[in-house]
Amino acid sequence: MYSQRKNIQVLMLLFSIVIYSQSNKHDTLRGNFTYLLKAKLNTITPEQVNEELFSLQIGDSRSFFASIQSMKRDSVIQSISKKASENGTNFLSTKGMFIPKTKFPYTIIQTNENIEYFQWIGVTLITYKQNIINNWKLINESKKINTINCKKAEVNFKGRNWIAWYSTEIPFNYGPYKFSGLPGLIIKITDEKGEYDFELVKSTSSSGLKGKLITINKDRYTDAVETTQKKFEQALEDSNNNISAFLSSSGTTIIKGQEIIQQRQKERELNKKGKNPIELSE
Repeated sequence: MYSQRKNIQVLMLLFSIVIYSQSNKHDTLRGNFTYLLKAKLNTITPEQVNEELFSLQIGDSRSFFASIQSMKRDSVIQSISKKASENGTNFLSTKGMFIPKTKFPYTIIQTNENIEYFQWIGVTLITYKQNIINNWKLINESKKINTINCKKAEVNFKGRNWIAWYSTEIPFNYGPYKFSGLPGLIIKITDEKGEYDFELVKSTSSSGLKGKLITINKDRYTDAVETTQKKFEQALEDSNNNISAFLSSSGTTIIKGQEIIQQRQKERELNKKGKNPIELSE
């Protein structure tokens, strides 16, 4: 409880508090795509490649991008919360249950006007906005990726040079993460060092989309506190440095033993030393 109060106090100091509420309209599903991310998250262990699947769901005027593992985690937590409510208790027990883990807990919503990033820090949902990427360089080069005809484009984004392959045969100007603005869906995008690679691995047919709605949980993007990206990153770092908050967010309590705390601290120190984020600069 103390750690939660401390987190809220930190957030109050860092942010000009503006409650940002996305529209609760029901978005019709116009496109449903799955991407596989292969990422080298730490420069100290470059041989270790983290893989995770992401969902890109496209509506009439915006797209939603989130980790499938994090969406599964939402479902499990909701189930636990519902069960606790039915039992008339505020105690959320995870005993005997598997809670999916993810290194990518964010949700990204894109329109033709801007990018909106959402992520929970402690008990507070934070959001910040960015301009869409508009400095693409279209290259006169093409190739097939998994039978899809693709064209090449390049861009420098947040300190990395990216090579994208997009298809005009799929008329959506969206893609994974914060990438959009090309004349067709991004099929594959990789930074020039090969440290981050998103590739389309699955899509839903037009017939499979009929009558379907966006399935991203609204709790991931409604009633958020709006700030800047810089202040968000500072708050996230402060939260991660708070061992109590870290253990709480991972479903672990301090009473489980000092050895758990020490192990998590070592893991955090290692990750911090070789941290290799997708965005290297402001």
